[in-house]
Amino acid sequence: MRVAALLPAATDIVLALGAGDQLVAVTHACTLPARLSGVPRVTRSRVHSSGAAAVDAQVSELSSAGAPLFDLDEAALVAARPDVILTQAVCDVCAVREEDARAVASRLQPSPSVATLGARTVEGVLLDCLTVARALDIPEEGEELVAGLRHRIGVVHAKLKAARAPRPDVLVLEWTDPPFNAGHWVPDMVRRAGGEDLFGETGQESRRIPEGELLGRDPPMIIVAPCGYTLSETIAALEKKSSLLADLMRGKPVWALDANRLTSSPGPGVVHGIEVLARIIHPALFGPAAPKDAVRL
Repeated sequence: MRVAALLPAATDIVLALGAGDQLVAVTHACTLPARLSGVPRVTRSRVHSSGAAAVDAQVSELSSAGAPLFDLDEAALVAARPDVILTQAVCDVCAVREEDARAVASRLQPSPSVATLGARTVEGVLLDCLTVARALDIPEEGEELVAGLRHRIGVVHAKLKAARAPRPDVLVLEWTDPPFNAGHWVPDMVRRAGGEDLFGETGQESRRIPEGELLGRDPPMIIVAPCGYTLSETIAALEKKSSLLADLMRGKPVWALDANRLTSSPGPGVVHGIEVLARIIHPALFGPAAPKDAVRL
């Protein structure tokens, strides 16, 4: 099976299924092991600004014009000759749009099958793992992967339940300038880690938080996880934070998270993300978070 993964989460799932050798095309943002470094990258971003505010402005400009945020290299995809294309229908800001992927697929000969991922919750992420496994005709490997992920989530839940742990309020920021709450599966992750997301709602898109609402809720704990940012990029963004965020964060525990690995991509990494969030929210139960995952500022 020759697989083109047009979103990083799909690549992560393929790798977790042990099918990385079937990848023949991935995105510019996918993380691959060294042995797969030669797999062609068939997308590129149209957003070239730096700094949270500038990125937000360019994304808003492109979105308002109805323009895609990513270009898909059709010639490279044709050359890859995929049997299966993995795409998504959740967030046009994060990956190639489903309609663009399907349009290209319809022009390929022979036409590959297209599997669309659409997770908006943690459960949806697990179901997407099964979807990819079926598309690759390895359903048993999918069942095994998901069983392992469910077990890890269950271990966190059992420890919280046994301790009758309180559920503290948490603000998770998915963007810093302007501030956006976390959306889709992230509030679900916070809940499963033993917290309560103050602004996010499971399954719903992230949204810009008005200043009055942000300051009025006075969150006791803040976790900063900008979409797609590594830990070092998150820390760098906070070094340039706005006066609004500086006021909000003063005197509170603030954590910088490796969002790229743990929260942004709806693949197997979200389960490790739940485990890391549990360590941040309930360190007495789970121990401290590893410095490669999260840092308290």
